[in-house]
Amino acid sequence: MHAQAPFRLLPLIAAMAAAPLVMAETTETAESSTLNEVVIYGETYRNTATKSALDPQETPQGITVLDREALEMRDADSVASALRYAPGVNTELRGGAVSRMDLFNIRGFINYQNYYDGLQLLYNDWNLQPQVDLAAVEQVEVFKGPTSTLYGGMPPGGMVNLIGKQPSDDSEHQLSVATGSHHLVEGEVSSQGQIGASDFSYSLTGLARQKDGQAETSEEERYLIAPSVDWQASDNTLINVNLYYQNDPQMGIYSTVPAKGAFLDNPNGELPVDAYAGDINWETYEREVTMAGYKVNHEFGHGLTFLHNFRYTDATAYQENTYSTALAGDDRTLSRRAYLTDEATQGLAVDNQLSALFDTGPVEHSLLFGVDYLQLSSNIRYEDAAAPTIDLYDPDHDQIDPDSLDFAASGYSSDFDITKRQLGLYLQDQVRWDHLVVIGGVRYDDYEGTEEGRKYGAAVDAKLAQTNLSKRVGALYELGDFSPFVSYADSFEPVTGSDKDGNEFEPSTAVQWEAGVKFASADNATTANLSVYRINKTNVPTADPDGTAYDEIQAGEVRSQGVEFDLNIQPLAGLLVTLNYTFQDVEVTEDNSGLEGKTPVWVPEHLLSVWADYQFTQGALAGLNPGVGVRYIGEAQLDEENSDTVPSATLIDLSLGYDLGQRVSMLNGTQLGVSVNNLLDERYYSCFDADNCWFGAERTVEASVSYTF
Repeated sequence: MHAQAPFRLLPLIAAMAAAPLVMAETTETAESSTLNEVVIYGETYRNTATKSALDPQETPQGITVLDREALEMRDADSVASALRYAPGVNTELRGGAVSRMDLFNIRGFINYQNYYDGLQLLYNDWNLQPQVDLAAVEQVEVFKGPTSTLYGGMPPGGMVNLIGKQPSDDSEHQLSVATGSHHLVEGEVSSQGQIGASDFSYSLTGLARQKDGQAETSEEERYLIAPSVDWQASDNTLINVNLYYQNDPQMGIYSTVPAKGAFLDNPNGELPVDAYAGDINWETYEREVTMAGYKVNHEFGHGLTFLHNFRYTDATAYQENTYSTALAGDDRTLSRRAYLTDEATQGLAVDNQLSALFDTGPVEHSLLFGVDYLQLSSNIRYEDAAAPTIDLYDPDHDQIDPDSLDFAASGYSSDFDITKRQLGLYLQDQVRWDHLVVIGGVRYDDYEGTEEGRKYGAAVDAKLAQTNLSKRVGALYELGDFSPFVSYADSFEPVTGSDKDGNEFEPSTAVQWEAGVKFASADNATTANLSVYRINKTNVPTADPDGTAYDEIQAGEVRSQGVEFDLNIQPLAGLLVTLNYTFQDVEVTEDNSGLEGKTPVWVPEHLLSVWADYQFTQGALAGLNPGVGVRYIGEAQLDEENSDTVPSATLIDLSLGYDLGQRVSMLNGTQLGVSVNNLLDERYYSCFDADNCWFGAERTVEASVSYTF
């Protein structure tokens, strides 16, 4: 289990050795492999599913790509809202009033670990989760199924990688302002281009946003700046330096409401969608995140290239919040406790990729060898105290006196440090033989984690050391427009704890089999993907039948199986239609606590979405771009015991863009936009259990004007 000390120095040695090097995306000639046919967003771009430039349509595993045009079309302003129209993803798990985190599940498994430009956003497993704003994102990629062969410890359902805006030699600048529901006021600037006649190019994104939150009394506020500079140091070497700074002085609420009154019958009536169980004197979430990084790309020639990607993170978050403990017998009085968390995280992530393109007879290879390393250190302070009750139907949000909260009485005071270290070595070969594409990969991970200090009133000194070997193989065959594929992949997640005999837990592992077919018409006007998958997750901690109520053993298993279908079609010139459907059957197959045969929460059996977008190019309506979307979210379980269900919902979204330059030449570059989310203002919900539910996003209207030059 424990790696030797010299082996632990490898990531630092690799990072130091790699710093002056690294790869640029190899330029393919007409005679060479077609493996690299893909839209490139800067020379450091890599397909999330392969860490190469293989087209997603040629990748033998499920992947969904949402480009900038799709994000703007649907007026997505967060990762969570962008994923509303992605197959296999159930998003906004904490409803529409909670905006401080992008929480979703993929293929039935919850995911807290987003990636940004191929490196993990460092998350401390508490409340400090870096959240990249979509204003700084060029593309969102969803990699379905186990991803551990390339990324290490991850949930088996998949991952989301955000591709940041990249520098460009092409000059383009945009200013935009927006207003709308909840007193929204927003200004955004983006700019890119070459710096004079030099070898430098840049991109710059800036954003300022203020608005009221959905919940009563809440507010949201964000400021960010994200510059990035490329230096073409030589014909073969490109150096990029990038920064992402975000300050969130206010980020709304996090508290919940009970299911009774939200959608279950309550003799006192129905709660409004802006219902709030917190207190204005004890409702704070302040977050500040700085991420500074660089990339160095070097092409050695003869198909040999190297990429070094490094990022350092420094983040803080302070939170004051309340949580409910019980709903009284009158079904209106809610008992509460007040708590605070004060968190700080520093860490780094680095990925080194050496790739080689070569032929062995008629077989073309894209060989990839990588070494990545992640390190996180986080300090967490936690306090908890009794708080006054609140009448949900006649709420007084001004009851808590912060100076009178008795944190000492609870005995839950915490002040402890968390560390994480993950070292991974991976090898992948991407092979093309005529119309056959085969990918095979293997990865070794060495993971360490510690918790030291005082946690929940007791001393803690926990250490975790786990290793794992991940594997992946897939094949795709091109039959004209159709490409059937099959793949196998496994994954792991580090698991803390031990059994009653003191034996440390092993990593929780999962295996996926997936098969399907991908379609792309000759003119690429129509693309479609159909996938059938089955994931079995094992080594899940569950109750020890021979131990106390607190003892666990790794005897639990969860199975997820389903079908995903997506279609992009242009039936008429100017008309684009996208259709996504997901069927998922997720079940606890082994458990010692009575959950066997149950479905986890937040997993609707059916998800369906359709979006249609039309661009008028001629006549009186030239420049008009209307869009309409319909989303269906099926029933989900109310709690882990499956005692009731959360109702399904059908939601309608609208967008309308108008290019004024089509009508008045002097207004070239001026664009008007209007969007409406949840047009019919339907009530919908998300629940962890009967005591903790969130309302979905209510109807919002936003109007914007932008000028591009």
